[in-house]
Amino acid sequence: MDLQYTPEQNQLRESVERFVREGYDFTRRRKLAASDPGHDENCWRSYAEFGWLAVPFREEDGGIGGDATDTGIVMEGVGRGLLLEPYLANVVLGGGVLAALGGPGQKAEWLQPMMTGERKLALAYAEPESRYELAHCTTTAQRAGAGWRIDGRKSFVHGGGVADFYVLIARTSGQVDDALGLTAFVVDARARGLEVTPYASHDGTRAADLVFNGVQVDDARRLGEAGTAFPALELVIDQAIAAIASEAVGAMGALVDMTLDYLKTRQQFGRPIGTNQALQHRMVDMYIALDEARSMALYGALMLGESDSAARRKALSATKIEIDRTARRVGQEAVQLHGAMGVTDELAVGHYFKRLSMIGVTFGDMSWHLQRHALA
Repeated sequence: MDLQYTPEQNQLRESVERFVREGYDFTRRRKLAASDPGHDENCWRSYAEFGWLAVPFREEDGGIGGDATDTGIVMEGVGRGLLLEPYLANVVLGGGVLAALGGPGQKAEWLQPMMTGERKLALAYAEPESRYELAHCTTTAQRAGAGWRIDGRKSFVHGGGVADFYVLIARTSGQVDDALGLTAFVVDARARGLEVTPYASHDGTRAADLVFNGVQVDDARRLGEAGTAFPALELVIDQAIAAIASEAVGAMGALVDMTLDYLKTRQQFGRPIGTNQALQHRMVDMYIALDEARSMALYGALMLGESDSAARRKALSATKIEIDRTARRVGQEAVQLHGAMGVTDELAVGHYFKRLSMIGVTFGDMSWHLQRHALA
């Protein structure tokens, strides 16, 4: 198996790295995190111009025709730069379900405008009581004339505060925890009866809670056959795990570089603290953890093409477990080796550590994935 990047993938990687290096320094990122939208609309338009928003989608749907490795290249850059724009929410989550279930007309109406940066999407699937169980859904969609009436609540919708449309998972039949009976709909963010509560999460990224109170949706906004959305949702969440694994690799790489530079320049007793052999050993451990994470992120991306869904889910759970373990190791070491200032708001290290901590509890924490497949 050839694991080298193609020339096109190298060009994509270089474009992301150049953008982060030249246009997204930490000072700018702090200001954006404190702003009302929490990101830069000019940057979002640049993402569209660079083609990043179209990376994983088929050419016949208006995309570039890339794969999970290509998405991972962009997400690694997102992690290295701590980019705040809702790339995961649009391209992987909302766009992923639309691409999997939508018809040609639906993709033209909602997916293609997202690729060009004209509209934003967000996937609303998790609920206050669901924890990480994808099938747990109490939000209902009931037939109402020629359309549907939606009632219920969704929590921690990534990018939900700035979305123009929500790709909503609702129950049209079955019991609360049944995999069968889940249906996807596209809901306008301005729909009557929809309450949106946006907020900033621990790491500065944005999310929202949604309340649906008799929201009316036309049947033309239903994605796929009623009651059959679960396999697509499960695949998209596996794709999201692979994506944030690559993001974590980017963040860990930045922390390793910052920590090594600090050890080389911080003077104590007349010499750099990096000359201390014990600290050198800890630095080596960080490099090893980073390499382990990079290998596991690539493994997860490759396993997304596995035809056996059970094998795919197990592989992505293993990826998430290893990414969480290595991210914790690298993040904690970076903070400790920087000393008390490692957790100050003025230093980038603490912000990377917060993001890695949030990745650890996104789409299932280590304990949940261990129990999911009895991997403990």
